[in-house]
This record gives sequence, C-alpha cells and structure tokens, in this order.
Amino acid sequence: MSISIIIPLVAAVGAYFLFRHKANAAAKSNTDYKAILTGQVAYYRNLDDTGKAKFENLVADFLLYVRIEGVGTEITDIDRLLIASSAVIPIFGFPGWKYQNLTNIILYPDTFDQEFQFEGEDRNILGMVGSGYMNGQMLLSRAALVKGFSKSAGAGNTAIHEFVHLLDKSDGATDGIPENLLPHEYAVPWVKMMHQEMHRIEEGKSDINPYALTNEAEFLAVAAEYFFEKPGQLKIKHPGIYESLSRIFMQDPA
Repeated sequence: MSISIIIPLVAAVGAYFLFRHKANAAAKSNTDYKAILTGQVAYYRNLDDTGKAKFENLVADFLLYVRIEGVGTEITDIDRLLIASSAVIPIFGFPGWKYQNLTNIILYPDTFDQEFQFEGEDRNILGMVGSGYMNGQMLLSRAALVKGFSKSAGAGNTAIHEFVHLLDKSDGATDGIPENLLPHEYAVPWVKMMHQEMHRIEEGKSDINPYALTNEAEFLAVAAEYFFEKPGQLKIKHPGIYESLSRIFMQDPA
C-alpha cells in the first residue's frame, strides 16, 4: 500500500475515533444533565416527556448566549443548570423568548452587600438585576440559588425572582406590570389586585411574603415565586392572583 493511501486512511481513522469520543462525551454529559435536572428541579420532573425535551433545549440554548462566572467560587454544572432552569421556568410558555437584557450572571458563594462584597458585615443581598453601569448583568448568591431548589424552599426561589424582574424590565420599566406579556385590558385589574393584596399583607391576612410590600415590581416577583414553587397552594388561597399570573406567564402549573 502506498504512502499516499496510508496517510489519508490514518487521518480518516483518527477523525472517526475523535468524533466517536466527542459523541460519547456529549451523550454522557447529556445524561448527567438530565440526572441533575431530575434530581433537583421539581418543575422539570413534573413535565411530560415532550415538555422535558423542550426544557432541556431551552436550558442548552440559554447557556449558549448567557455567560456565567463566579466570584470567590468555581462554577459547577449544578450551578449552571440551576441558573438556566431559573431562567427557563418563567419563559417556558413563550416560544422563542430570549433575555435580550442579559449578557452575564455573576455567582457569589453567599450573600453580598451593596458594594458587591461577600465578606464582612451587612451582607444581606441574595440576588439583584444590575442597572446603570451594571446593566445587562445579574448577581446571585449560590446559597440562595441552591436553597430555592431545595425541599425547604417553601414558596420562595431567589433566582426565579430575579429572572421575573428581567421579564418585567423587558418593556422598559420594572414596575410590576409586564406590558409586553399582559394584554392591555388586564393591566388595570392586575394593579388593583396587587394593591388589594398588599393591604391584606399589611394587615397580616395574607401568606404572601411581606417583601412584596416593597413596591409593585417586588410584588410581581414574589408572587411569581409562589406561582412556580407552590402553584396548587396559590390557586386555592389566591385564585385571582393565580389566574392573573397564569395569563402573564401563559402557564398553568397547578
């Protein structure tokens, strides 16, 4: 056999084994990702096979266009998948949606302060959407991220909360009224409903987290946490709010 034949043959064999190695690695990675989603994301577990495939594709797509980096910590596959899941859950009912107002996410090991320091006193921030020179960025606490997907989370999920702020902000104003998601005729009734429930919270007659009293934007984000984390409970205790959020997110998780 001449050298001119051997060289292409060796190259072809090498390319085959390289492709096979990459394919096997990709398959293993996909299997590992599914195991993480199944083990840690209840929303994913509750989907049928078609829904799970859609969720996986949306997670993969999100991780392609948003950069995740750690400050004082190394980013793991679990971190990436929980962050991506937090992003996908609110937009699962919106075909083709991308977070155009987000470029990267910064993950801190725990709470941080207004100066973005994660050591010392006065560290009480769990997550935030950047503005001004921080526009396009989201900051999250890993401790809060993990807790949001734990059995002890209750009706709270910090990461979902922050992604709902991004959805709210997508119409140009973070005001609790996502005008590009909520038909105009429902906007005024939604504002009225928010204010009524805020009065109930003030009077101690609501189980919605009092942080919702901060303003309308925080009410939407807090209520959305409840909607995705405990949908059945929200539907029973707050049917009007559940119906409004179902309309906003185009989902019926209960």
